Amino acid sequence: MHNVVRKKFLISALIAALTAALVVLIAPGSPAEAHGNVLSPASRNYGCFERWGDNFQAPEMATEDPMCYQAWQADPQAMWNWNGLYREGVAGDHQGAIPDGQLCSAGRTQNGRYAAMDTIGDWKATNLANSFTLNLFDGARHGADYIRVYVTKPSYNPITTALKWSDLDLVKEVPNTPAAQWTEQLSNGVQMDIPVSVSGRSGRAMVYTIWQASHLDQSYYFCSDVNFGGTSSPTPSASTTTSPSTSPSTSPSASTSPSTSTPPVTGACSAAVAVASQWSGAYQATVTVTAGNAAVKGWAVTLTYGAAQTVQQSWSATVLTSGNQIQATNAAYNGALSAGGSTTFGFIAAGTPSTPTIACSAV
Repeated sequence: MHNVVRKKFLISALIAALTAALVVLIAPGSPAEAHGNVLSPASRNYGCFERWGDNFQAPEMATEDPMCYQAWQADPQAMWNWNGLYREGVAGDHQGAIPDGQLCSAGRTQNGRYAAMDTIGDWKATNLANSFTLNLFDGARHGADYIRVYVTKPSYNPITTALKWSDLDLVKEVPNTPAAQWTEQLSNGVQMDIPVSVSGRSGRAMVYTIWQASHLDQSYYFCSDVNFGGTSSPTPSASTTTSPSTSPSTSPSASTSPSTSTPPVTGACSAAVAVASQWSGAYQATVTVTAGNAAVKGWAVTLTYGAAQTVQQSWSATVLTSGNQIQATNAAYNGALSAGGSTTFGFIAAGTPSTPTIACSAV
């Protein structure tokens, strides 16, 4: 009897473990509720979310963006929860709380969720001039006791060397700043645009940011890979989310369909659907939402098909189905769009893709 009970227990435990693993591997979650991150130069996990969030299962990632690939494989929630990389109760002793070699994961915070951020390798780098603007997004309007921006010493090579505290030079500190005084007041949070200057730099480096939030003893830590001497990119905002630079498929042997054509945007917003890939019994679609000639605070998209739809997974929007309609509303972090600005959301649905009628409205 004892052996039978023990076998049943082991089988139950094995099933539970396998189920949990499958959930982590295939079910994209919502970003952690209302915290923040460095959007530009993009932190490692925000950059991986920005480039691959709509195509996180793409096999092409392994060769086109191998550092992000290993991070997605290690724990997809590190990218879906791109705004939750923080520690609590540090009491200002950042070096005491975070060992050398673990700066990018905040000392393996959140039970090691962000450990892959510490992996040494050739992470995608943002091209920067010696004078640049760092954009820090605060989705919960915590404000800051202080923000410290570091740049690695010229001798440091992020491609071959784990980051240590001694590799960093402090180049900028922003003092206590309530959320109401941050540079940009957005509908989904606030953004601090911090001018930073270094002298005579060229080549690869890392920008390291510490944001000490004001609401609790909560410290955020961000590693941003950069290439000095390149051309600076336009300043992004948390009110928009750019599409990945590639259009990989999520399944081997997947076939793609052209995106739905849309007229020029003249009203509140418009939307276009692209079928990223399809395989036996299902397909993945990406929807691009674009504001018209005025900014919007939120949006809602309705896709009307010729037959009933079943959505299996979705991300970057709240997605519901009603008969032959797929109805989507913005997530907390991508609802506010400037005039002409755009963002994307995606879903995986059962069946064969077809061309829907599309309606987009500002909310």
